Amino acid sequence: MAADLKTADIGVYGLGTMGSALALNLAEQGFRVAVSNREADWIAPFLEEAGPLAGHLSGHATLEDFVDSIAQPRSILFMIPSGAPMDAMIDAVMPLLDEGDTIIDGGNADFHDTRRRAAAFDGTGRHFVGMGVSGGEEGARHGPSMMVGGTDHSWTQLRPMLSAIAAKFQGAPCVDHLGPDGAGHFVKTVHNGIEYADMQMITEVYGLLRDAGGQTAPQIGALFESWQKGPLSSYLIEVSAAALQTVDAESGTPMVDLILDKAGQKGTGRWTLIEALKLGQSASTIEAAVGARGWSSEKALRVAAAPLLSDAVTGGTLPTEDEMKSALLAARILGHAQGFRVLSAASDEFGWQLDMARIAEIWRAGCIIRSALLDDLADAFHAGLPEGALILAPAIRDMLGDHLAGLRKTVAAGVSLGVPMPVLSASLAWYDSIRTARGSANLIQAQRDFFGAHGFERGDIAGAHHGTWNAIRRD
Repeated sequence: MAADLKTADIGVYGLGTMGSALALNLAEQGFRVAVSNREADWIAPFLEEAGPLAGHLSGHATLEDFVDSIAQPRSILFMIPSGAPMDAMIDAVMPLLDEGDTIIDGGNADFHDTRRRAAAFDGTGRHFVGMGVSGGEEGARHGPSMMVGGTDHSWTQLRPMLSAIAAKFQGAPCVDHLGPDGAGHFVKTVHNGIEYADMQMITEVYGLLRDAGGQTAPQIGALFESWQKGPLSSYLIEVSAAALQTVDAESGTPMVDLILDKAGQKGTGRWTLIEALKLGQSASTIEAAVGARGWSSEKALRVAAAPLLSDAVTGGTLPTEDEMKSALLAARILGHAQGFRVLSAASDEFGWQLDMARIAEIWRAGCIIRSALLDDLADAFHAGLPEGALILAPAIRDMLGDHLAGLRKTVAAGVSLGVPMPVLSASLAWYDSIRTARGSANLIQAQRDFFGAHGFERGDIAGAHHGTWNAIRRD
């Protein structure tokens, strides 16, 4: 039986993949859920497919009836496309809200939009929440990781419901209030940027084993599956292992071998990179992953180039399985370290006071980048970081020391064998840059002063200086 008007605990608007899954998750946890959708003819089939959970659900064809069915103060979750559709929805729903009501944008929104919307709600008595949701359809249905940004009022209102539906790690819900306005959406954006890097580095090892090692997809999948039993254990390794060992029923060919080598992207990795650059941070692993997806889309160019461009490879030896395993672990540490540096810089810039240990903790279950490594990262944050740098934490430093040789050998093999490794290479280059006390940027400063009189600092005399440079020889 449908719930009566004004008795729903929460409303979910948008019955696409994620919205439907979250609505069913809430209903399964015993909450009364009002649902609606722009295409009203989606509602009846959704309720029918809900089966026994339909008793906790009520469908409403109009926005007015939907809002009126929710108990005050209202909590309304919108799972609709970000950008203009969300702005249009705010304009439509705002006159229907009462003081104390909260609306939640659960999509992959640009955090700048979220900050703008939250500011527009200030002083209205209504509240706007930007909430990052990770875990895909399966996570949304059975337990996602959620990153909440907004007011304390909204968190108090939402916490019981979100804690109930969130993924659990050792009994603790993987959801928290991370800060005001756009904090939740920004953390989700960086999560996705790290996800881009993690996915790409796994594919680079796959490519090395396939193209230089001559291994089949099922063989590589079996190797990845064996890595699940150690420190490299993660959802993305698990997914990769399963995908590589899947065989197309009709052709008997490994499914991955039938898939065109072009990878799409929805923008969150690119957003992470853009914001990192604005904040003056290096996110080279994420940049390399975003670039690799861009290169993958140029299939026609790559096909044309393959017979025309010399490989000029010098030959090389394939790394051992343990060395490649170490390469992935070291690169994963470095990729996460870059992501957390971006989060820290944004926290300072926007006054969010992000709790890095808590972010690592809520990523340990439900989300796409969940891995055994996040336990170690959370512990390192709790212990305190030398110079605020994750890679200087004693335990993390020791892990890198144990596995860096494998990363070096794997990157060197890729270079020697002509197999592209943009993310693994970028992670190693960043590590070597950070550990170099005296770098080479002094020459860049000399160049800038030579051609542009930009000035430079000296190591021996304080203040700004200019050089008296030798004239360029023309003979």
